[in-house]
Amino acid sequence: MEIRERVLNNLGVLGQWSKLAHGYFMFPKLEGEIGPHMTFRGKDVLNWSMNNYYGLASNPEIKAMETELVTQYGFSNPMGSRLMTGQTSLHEALESKISEFVKMEDCFVLNSFYQGMISIIDSLCCKNDTVVYSYDVHSSIQDGIRLHSNRRFIYYQNDIDAIEEQVRKACETAKEKDGGVLFVTEGVIGVTGEFAPIDKIVALKEKYDFLLIVEDAHGFGTVGPNRIGVADYYGVQDKLDLLVGTFGKAMSITGGFVAGSEDLINYLRYNMRSQTFSEALPSAITASAINRLDYIINHPEQLKKLNTITEALQKGLRKAGLNIGNTSSAVTPVYMEMENIQEAVHMMMDLRENFGIFCVNILYPYIEEGKVMIRLIPTPLHTMDDVNYTIESLSKIAENTKAGKYKYNNNSISPNSEKDETDE
Repeated sequence: MEIRERVLNNLGVLGQWSKLAHGYFMFPKLEGEIGPHMTFRGKDVLNWSMNNYYGLASNPEIKAMETELVTQYGFSNPMGSRLMTGQTSLHEALESKISEFVKMEDCFVLNSFYQGMISIIDSLCCKNDTVVYSYDVHSSIQDGIRLHSNRRFIYYQNDIDAIEEQVRKACETAKEKDGGVLFVTEGVIGVTGEFAPIDKIVALKEKYDFLLIVEDAHGFGTVGPNRIGVADYYGVQDKLDLLVGTFGKAMSITGGFVAGSEDLINYLRYNMRSQTFSEALPSAITASAINRLDYIINHPEQLKKLNTITEALQKGLRKAGLNIGNTSSAVTPVYMEMENIQEAVHMMMDLRENFGIFCVNILYPYIEEGKVMIRLIPTPLHTMDDVNYTIESLSKIAENTKAGKYKYNNNSISPNSEKDETDE
């Protein structure tokens, strides 16, 4: 079968729904200034979908600084990969600042967190190595592992006995092939909001030989006494081999970083192909990242606001009898029992069309079959009115679900049939 025919006959897990979902559930357009209240398909919506933990996406002080930075640097500077012509003092200053913040020897800035994560795994592992990871880690980790290795050992979070068993098997397999073991976990699990048991995983290093990478996109800037992440929360930050973070959550900007010992970072600096051979992070963005990290360091009150909103939201949802799992972070999942995808679609359309709430909805295979997850991401810009309205709305959604309202097609919960002019 030739390539065109093969791919068009198998559009993939997400692509198979493109004709039905494009522009609504997939590739939706939220418009207006980034914040809790935006516009979707011409309607005002209460937005819980943005990872904007310090509210920096629309912060006037930050935006004013960035206007000056764009005037100074434009969008072309520095023109080239870091390896060839793209190295600047700004990149070095940002790396130094991050290293100091996360209390690690060295750091390398990633122009793409996703591609960077793939390249980190690819550059560290050879064909004889084995990898241990959780079934629900971020797609960037899964892609890096799947592109690299067939020797994979998967575990479920927070069952340390099962984790140790997988580590033991991985070490035995690696020894047979004269390879090593890479252990990769998120800090805050991005889907469920739970903390990975990093303290217990670190303790396993006393019995087994493996390299530990913690990717803590949601924990960086928000978790732990020093706001470094989950390893900082457990007091084992100095036991990590590598910490990977994104700028796209607490800092609300593109890019990311990997931090660790000087020798490991220097190795990655020269061997992460997606970073070594692609354009460096633009200088205006790099300089803005420095300003944003400074803002995080100097404005802990924004984190207090975030925690206040998070606590009110999660306590209220639990009090209303809604299932939010075991989240320990700002990530707030709300689980609803659904018999099939049609029921889930009707529920999600009702939430957007009639309740005016926009949030990320996650279905199987990304969570357990038979459930849909409504994932809420609070920010310091949300208000108590937003929280109370959302709790009331989701309580009604849950009542409708139990009553079977979403099991049948219902025109009252269909999206507007009018096509956006911009969709032509």
